[in-house]
Amino acid sequence: MTRIDSKRVFDLIVTTPALVLSLPVQAVLALAVRVKLGSPVLFEQERPGLDDRIFVMRKFRTMLEPDPAKGLVSDADRLTAFGIFLRSTSLDELPTLWNIVRGDMSVVGPRPLLVRYLDRYSPEQARRHEVRPGLTGLAQVSGRNAVSWDQRLALDVEYVDTHTLRGDLAIIGRTVAAVLRRDGIAAEGDATMPEFDPPERTT
Repeated sequence: MTRIDSKRVFDLIVTTPALVLSLPVQAVLALAVRVKLGSPVLFEQERPGLDDRIFVMRKFRTMLEPDPAKGLVSDADRLTAFGIFLRSTSLDELPTLWNIVRGDMSVVGPRPLLVRYLDRYSPEQARRHEVRPGLTGLAQVSGRNAVSWDQRLALDVEYVDTHTLRGDLAIIGRTVAAVLRRDGIAAEGDATMPEFDPPERTT
């Protein structure tokens, strides 16, 4: 069995029972999101995965819909106290377990970023797509959204080059600790994470 095959088996062993056990919690959260934020309950967005293949990632909504008339334009304007709670506890990520079961993602790997970033990576940074994206990853346990883009992408590539089952287990353990501490939820000065927009883009 190859390392990629064994990683996929590990993902299913970890995620399948977690998904089943979380279904009652997901049902309650879905109702809470519907009441507090309205429809749709899920945030769905295309993201690039392994080898740049596009998939639809699903999470619980944490923001109000944009409404310039009400001043709801920026992430900071649209993010509610309830949304902050979901993000800080990572409960908004529970629907993403479906993406792992489907094979779009892995438990551990570089976080799936925006499709529009694909042409902004350097050739080295683009190597982050040589493995499936993860629910958590080396960058997330090294500061989550509080680390700079250069640091974050360098950690993603480091993971690609060095990942092992033992290393994945260590990252999962560190993720649990980071979530309990609610570390690195947002970058300094931002409600979430600033746009990745390097001064020199790869053409």
